[in-house]
Amino acid sequence: MEKLLAMWAAIPPDLQALIIVTLQIVGVMMTVIVAVAMLTLAERKVIGYMQLRIGPNRVTFFGLRILRGVAQPFADVVKLLLKEIIVPGASSRLLFLLAPLIVLVPALATWAVVPFSPEFVLADINAGLLYVLALTSLGVYGVILAGWASNSKYAFLGAMRSAAQMVAYEIAMGFALVGVLMAAGSLNLGEIVRSQQGGVLSWNWFWLFPLFIVYVVSSLAETNRAPFDVAEGESEIVAGFHVEYSGAAFAALFALPEYANMILVSLLCPVFFFGGWLSPFQGYLPEDWFIAQPGFFWLFLKTCFFLFVFLWVRATFPRYRYDQIMRLGWKVLIPITLIWIGVEAVLAWLRIGPWAN
Repeated sequence: MEKLLAMWAAIPPDLQALIIVTLQIVGVMMTVIVAVAMLTLAERKVIGYMQLRIGPNRVTFFGLRILRGVAQPFADVVKLLLKEIIVPGASSRLLFLLAPLIVLVPALATWAVVPFSPEFVLADINAGLLYVLALTSLGVYGVILAGWASNSKYAFLGAMRSAAQMVAYEIAMGFALVGVLMAAGSLNLGEIVRSQQGGVLSWNWFWLFPLFIVYVVSSLAETNRAPFDVAEGESEIVAGFHVEYSGAAFAALFALPEYANMILVSLLCPVFFFGGWLSPFQGYLPEDWFIAQPGFFWLFLKTCFFLFVFLWVRATFPRYRYDQIMRLGWKVLIPITLIWIGVEAVLAWLRIGPWAN
């Protein structure tokens, strides 16, 4: 141990900082990937229980009966990695292989500005909210490119439907987050959390409830989750924009980004509207009590709750028609956000709620 400490002390400070940041990035990325694997298992189990089924219960680690089904996601990964990546002969090969990266990279890079606790965030930048909006908007280019490069009418139709849906709900989500910006007075995600100190009634959900509903609905549509999963409507367009993809390319284009984005929007929902890492008992119990202390534990619990809501909605609602989805995005959600931004302006002028100080 002393030799290791001596070797570490001999490294220049700039290089030490680089090594620490690199290890933090690798740690966060590995955690996200493992969380994606566990979420696929949780989805099958939760929906199975809701539909009176068992769900995965065969693949296990070392034959331990108590862990039956837990290894199913890892078996799926091995299966996808061993499958052949088939590139259609008439496709644009370079763009066909590039599209999964354009979808995957923004889905992982967005985690750089997520405040996991008061002490830990990879990049504590002042324009964090703008960074999130910018990177989440890039995914639509990968979807369009995947559908066009496949040289398939089914894939291209699925890409166009998905792109139109994502653009419509990105606008609604963006306006909803403008309301969060007005309430917090900062684009820094950590400052947005700190602006909600004071207890449950001081969190943004109370004053921005319509925007919270718009954010949740837009999150479902942005991640192509039921009941907004028309981009992958098997009964209508085979499998959407990724119909020609297989193996690891399919995993990188569809499975990993979709579930990573699910976790991301479920984590950002507490950050924007439910106090992030803040304790719900803050202001109601003595500050030195453990359950009144802020920390990652509270953010984790809130994120798990909203992930459960995602799965609950999928098991409950049937798929909407495409015209219903477009009407909801353009004619309902966007007007609601614009009206509530006006309401916020009045509240700020009267110094009510978050604008009282």
